[in-house]
Amino acid sequence: MEYFINCNSSTLAPYTTPLDELRAAHLYRRLGFSASVQTINAAVGQTAGALVDNLVNQALALAPIPAPTWANWTNADYPADDDLAGQLRRTQQEEFATAYGNALLNNELRDRMSFFWSNHFVTEIDVYNCNSFLYHYINCLQRNALGNFRTFVSEIGLTSAMLYYLDGVRNRGNNPNENYARELYELFTLGEGNNYTEEDIIETAKAISGYTERGEEGCTQVTFNPEDFNTENKTIFGQTGNWGYDDVINILFTERPNEIAWFICKKLYEFFVHPDSDDADGNAQTIINGMAATFTANNFEIAPVLSQLFKSQHFFDEDAIGVIIKSPFDLYMNLLKETGFSYDDGTVINVIDASRLIGQTLFDPFDVAGWQRDRQWINTNFIIGRWLTTEVFLERFFQDNPEQFRDFALSITGNDGLTSSNPDIIARPIIDKMLPKGLLTDGEYEKAYVAFRSDVDATYYEGGATPDWTLSSWPTAPSQVYLLLRHLSREPEFQLK
Repeated sequence: MEYFINCNSSTLAPYTTPLDELRAAHLYRRLGFSASVQTINAAVGQTAGALVDNLVNQALALAPIPAPTWANWTNADYPADDDLAGQLRRTQQEEFATAYGNALLNNELRDRMSFFWSNHFVTEIDVYNCNSFLYHYINCLQRNALGNFRTFVSEIGLTSAMLYYLDGVRNRGNNPNENYARELYELFTLGEGNNYTEEDIIETAKAISGYTERGEEGCTQVTFNPEDFNTENKTIFGQTGNWGYDDVINILFTERPNEIAWFICKKLYEFFVHPDSDDADGNAQTIINGMAATFTANNFEIAPVLSQLFKSQHFFDEDAIGVIIKSPFDLYMNLLKETGFSYDDGTVINVIDASRLIGQTLFDPFDVAGWQRDRQWINTNFIIGRWLTTEVFLERFFQDNPEQFRDFALSITGNDGLTSSNPDIIARPIIDKMLPKGLLTDGEYEKAYVAFRSDVDATYYEGGATPDWTLSSWPTAPSQVYLLLRHLSREPEFQLK
């Protein structure tokens, strides 16, 4: 896989040219998990400003996943038999994973962001092992995904999932546990070593102590126990007082606003624009500075920063397109969204299972630092796994309904698909639809054309065309589209978004 150096010299000034197909597809691949041919076609000719405003407003208005019946269950609500209880917990987790998987597919920016934040405010269900904690954690991510970051930091730190995962439940005033305080600064708000000291961590741990009350039954939501709170004066970022949890958040955002804004905007830039923010000419740093200024000027509201970025010339620059390696979830969900092939909840579970096989386990990032993304998604084992699993999905779609492959191709080729007898003319727009910038060379296009023709007797293609063949009527056309997609799924360009 070629490594892309960030040469993007465009600014945060608004991109005012009406969107072409390339840039409309780029927006949907980054802002969500891509979109259908019809959705992208509808975006062509719109301005980025109007479209992004609409998508951001939709994201802000979306309600979170409804609470399942077990949202507040404790261990007392499960069967006494351990095997039955374990089976019920697994069933609940699968049901909730399916609901969240569908949210990722359907909710565009809102759940693109909730998923992003799950890899920022990391927890691992394998550690806290409680379904009700999982529900409230995901609910917090969804409610705050485009909201106020200061509120978000405050709320996520008091979810039971986080209190268990980073040992807040063991943080007692007379014996402080520093784990959460350390990650609050290092991973969640400031970045490693960025203007805080070990003494700040120790004092912060004392100030956020006391969230230790776990009730009589396991899996009970954690609450504050004043007996476990450290009542001494603490000095944090030079401010001294008998600080508690809310004070820590206030002091952090009052004393370190610029550090927070830079750290978060750098992460957003690398996620949405280009994994290389340390470009040689420093332009990415200028863009991040502009985003950070917007963040602080809007009192840490997330939506204005995203709006500014997604409307910018920098985001739509040629050098921003097709330079990020798809995550496992991107890989499969882009395929579902872009082809429009029929799927059900079973397919969503298959996506979740396949993603786990190639390095991305839902609700369970690798460690507290999260998935490192981009080039970490590609190694010898993972790339073969990406090829084989994508082929399995395509084969299942073809077995379920071959004609949907013809329909997909016709949705792209339009009248050409009805009338053209030249298969290469038909294959080209399909290739360019499925790949961010098409294939790199004419030779690679020729290989793809051969794959598209491969199920039909070569004599029909003498001179590149035959009056007998059209996509709309030829019996084996669905198979030809299937073989073309299989071929493309192994191309390096297919791994990019």
